[in-house]
Amino acid sequence: MASPASAAGPAGKDGGVAGGAPGRKLLAVTACPTGIAHTYMAAEKLAQAAQALGHAMKVETQGSIGAENVLSDREIAEADGIIVAADKDVDLTRFAGKRVLSVGVAEGIHHPERLIRDVLEAPVHRGPGAGAGGGAGLFGGAGGAGGKERSSVYKALMNGVSYMIPFVVVGGLLIAVSLALGGRTTPQGFVFDSSFWQSVNDIGVIGFTLMIPVLSGYIAYAIGDRPALVPGMVGGWVASHGELYDSKAGAGFIGAIATGFLAGYLVLWIKKVRVPDFVRPVMPIIVIPVVATTSVGLFFIYVIGRPIAWVFEHLTSWLGGLTGTSAALLGVVLGLMIAFDMGGPVNKTAFLFGAGLVSKNPEVMGMCAAAIPVPPLGQGLATLLRRGLFSAQERETGLAALFMGCFGITEGAIPFAAARPARVIPANMAGGAVAGAVAGLAGVQDNVPHGGPVVAALGAVGGVPMFFVAIAIGTVVTALLTVTLMTVGRGPSVVPAPAVGATAAGSGAVPAGSASATPAPAVPAPAESALSGHLTARTVRPRLAAREKEAAIREMAGLLAASGAVTDVDGLVAAALAREELGTTGLGEEIAIPHAKTDAVSAPVVGFARSGEGIEWGALDGTYARLIFMIAVPGAAAGDEHLRILAMLSRKLMDPDFRERLLSAEGEADALVRVLQEVQ
Repeated sequence: MASPASAAGPAGKDGGVAGGAPGRKLLAVTACPTGIAHTYMAAEKLAQAAQALGHAMKVETQGSIGAENVLSDREIAEADGIIVAADKDVDLTRFAGKRVLSVGVAEGIHHPERLIRDVLEAPVHRGPGAGAGGGAGLFGGAGGAGGKERSSVYKALMNGVSYMIPFVVVGGLLIAVSLALGGRTTPQGFVFDSSFWQSVNDIGVIGFTLMIPVLSGYIAYAIGDRPALVPGMVGGWVASHGELYDSKAGAGFIGAIATGFLAGYLVLWIKKVRVPDFVRPVMPIIVIPVVATTSVGLFFIYVIGRPIAWVFEHLTSWLGGLTGTSAALLGVVLGLMIAFDMGGPVNKTAFLFGAGLVSKNPEVMGMCAAAIPVPPLGQGLATLLRRGLFSAQERETGLAALFMGCFGITEGAIPFAAARPARVIPANMAGGAVAGAVAGLAGVQDNVPHGGPVVAALGAVGGVPMFFVAIAIGTVVTALLTVTLMTVGRGPSVVPAPAVGATAAGSGAVPAGSASATPAPAVPAPAESALSGHLTARTVRPRLAAREKEAAIREMAGLLAASGAVTDVDGLVAAALAREELGTTGLGEEIAIPHAKTDAVSAPVVGFARSGEGIEWGALDGTYARLIFMIAVPGAAAGDEHLRILAMLSRKLMDPDFRERLLSAEGEADALVRVLQEVQ
C-alpha cells in the first residue's frame, strides 16, 4: 500500500521544497495503544501541516497492522527534526544525535503546526539510557519541551498505574470475599471463625501490601529503565510502612508516586555521571541500584517521613477538639479526610480517630463508615455513567471497585486517583464530605471499626436507612463530579486546531509555493478507490433516522444488509456494540466509525450515512457524530482488512474540505458515493 502519510517537495528526489522556500526535512512517528484511527489521524494532520508550512515530511505509522512507511537510515540521517506523537513506547535509539520532540498522539492531531515549529528547537536525543517512553530525558529542557515533559510524566504515571491495578483488584476482591463468606463483626473489628478464610484474607492483604511498591517501582522503571526498578519498589515499600519513620500510617499511594518519580529521576542523573570504562559494566547492575535505593530510602525516612508522622499526630489532636462541635461539621471533615488519600496518613488519621471512639461515641465511627465506601462506589458508578470516558481496563477496574466499595475497601478507588489525581481526588472528597455530613446529622452509629454496606448487613450499624442514604448521596456526588471534571478537563486539550493551508489528503506532492495561504487543490482520486467493492449506493444513506448510538448502529447494520454480505443482522449489531464497550469509535470532528470483525458477514462491507442533528457518540472533543461509517469484515478470513479500511478512512477524514463536501453533497446516494470514491 502506498505511503499516504508523507509529503515531499516536487523539485528534487531528496524531498526539497520547490520555489526556494526555507523547507526542512522532517520525520515523524505516530502510534496509539489501540493502533487504529488516532495513529493515522495524527499522521495525516502532521503531513498536512508540514505541507502548508513549506517542509518535507515523512510519517511512520505504528498501528495494529504493523509499521508502515518505515523511516530509512538515510532519511533519519538527513532529517532536521523528528516528531514522535505516541501514547505507547517508541524505540528512539535509531534517532540518536537528532532533534526529537516526544508528545502524546492527541498533540499530533490537534496541534501539528506547533509541533513542527517546536521540533526545530527540541533537544538532541542522546541515545540509549534516556528513559522509557521515547523521551530524550526529562532533564533535557529546551523550547517546546513542555508538551514532551508532560507527556513523559503522564506515561510514567500510567505505567505505574497499569501494573498496580491487578494488585488492587486481586487483593481487594480476596479481602471482600473473605469478609463476606467467612467474617463476622466484633467490637474490635472483623474476625474469622475459619482458618481457611483467614488465609484468604491474608493473601488479599499481601496483594494490597505489594500494590504501593509496584506503583512506585514501575513509575521509576518508565523513567530510568531497569536500574530504577529496585529503588522505586524499595522506596514504595518504605513509603507504605509508616513504622519505619515513627508514623502510625504510611504515606499511601501519594507517597509511592513521590518515591517513583524520585527514584526514576535520580537514576537518570546518575547515568549522566562520567565513570571509568572498567566501572561501566557494573553501573546498571550494582552501582546505580545500590546508590539510588539507599538514597531514596533514607531521604524518605529522614526528610519526608518525619513531617508525615508530625501531621498524623497533630491531625488527631485537632480532630479531638472538634468532637464537641456540630455533627455535620465533624462529618464533613472526617469525610474529606477519609476520601483524600484512601489508605494514606490522612485517611488513617480519620479512621483511627473514629475507631478509638467506637465504644464511647459510635456516631463518630458512623460518619467514617458512611464515607469509607464512597470513593470506590463513586468511581465505579462513573465508569457506568460515561463509559466512553474510560478505557476498557478502567471499566473493568470500575466493576471491581463497586464490589470493593460494598465491603468498605476505600483503596478500590486508588487506580483512578493515581491516574487523574487533580480530577478524581476532589470528586472523592466532595462525595465523602456529603456522606459524612448526612450520617452525622442523622446520628448514624457504627459499633465496629470498619465501614461500607457490609457492616450494616452484618448488624453493626444503628440507623441503617439513613446510613444507606448517606452512602448513596455521596456516591452520586462523586460519580457526577468525576464525570464533569473529566469532561471539562479534557475539553481544552482536544479541541481540534483548524487546518492550515493545504487540504489535500493522502500522499502527494507539495505544490510549488506551498507556504501560500491559498489551500492546495485536493489530490484527484484514482480510478480505483480503496472502497471499491466494499461500498456502493445500496450501503449509503443521505440521512439517518436514528437519534442515539445504539439505534444508529442497528440502522447501519440494516443498511449493510442491503449489500447481501450480511448473514446475521443481529449478530453484526451485537459485535459492533461489543466493540463500542472497549472504547468509543467516535473520533471527534463529527465523525464516528463503528466497526466489527464477525462471522455475521460473508465479505468485507462498508456503509455510510449522515445525521442531520448529530448523535452523541462519546467523542473526546464533545462533538456529535454527523458522518457515520460502519465497517464489517468476516471474522476468520478477513485478516487486517478492516484495519486497512479504517486507516484509509481516518486519513482522508482529516481533510476538512472532504468532510465539508460529504456534509453538503445534495441528491441521492450516488452523489455521496462519488465523493467517497476519493478515499485511497
